[in-house]
Amino acid sequence: MYRMLVADDEQDICRLIQRYAQRDGFEVIAVGDGSEAVELCRKEDFDIIVMDVMMPDTDGFTACRMIKEIKDIPVLMLSARGTEYDKLFGFEVGVDDYVTKPFSPKELMARIKVIISRHSNSRPKDTHKITVSGIEIDTLGHNVYIDGEKTELTVKEYGILLYFIENKGIVLSRDKILNAVWGYDYFGDDRTVDWQIKLLRNKLGKYRNNIQTIRGVGYKFEAQS
Repeated sequence: MYRMLVADDEQDICRLIQRYAQRDGFEVIAVGDGSEAVELCRKEDFDIIVMDVMMPDTDGFTACRMIKEIKDIPVLMLSARGTEYDKLFGFEVGVDDYVTKPFSPKELMARIKVIISRHSNSRPKDTHKITVSGIEIDTLGHNVYIDGEKTELTVKEYGILLYFIENKGIVLSRDKILNAVWGYDYFGDDRTVDWQIKLLRNKLGKYRNNIQTIRGVGYKFEAQS
């Protein structure tokens, strides 16, 4: 049985999610604030967290960042705001998916199942280290080093970088990247890829241009000195 933590100060939203999740066999615990969610994650393990952005005391973005420092639990963020800035900021702090209110409970559950599946399949399987130019990926620890300095990447940024390097020199469409990193059942659009690559490039520093934009097609990773 999967365990879900719902953090939202709107009790009606919590009850709605809880009802649909329990129908699908989930054990659901609901709290009304981000600080409660963080403290609960210190003590217990969950397979997925569904969290509202605007909450009293500790907002969802802050709580997500704090939780990611404690445990690797995927987070789906809920918000009444759906601006590009909000989504970019959410991905930057480690959010796995972003859903705007009002939402379809059935679609929400479908997204949750995809996130859990992708998260369980993304765990490292070997100790292989991959080095391209000054970028080194430790696939066992999911760590990335730029010129010997450890760089903190989100789960999606790491997945994109690894997929690029494994397919070095090959032009990859946005659909291919979505399918490889998010999964075939992802409900988002290809702008999600552009947002994540923008964030990834910023973290690659002088190697940002290794990720080349192929106009009208997608992206290609080329090692550059």
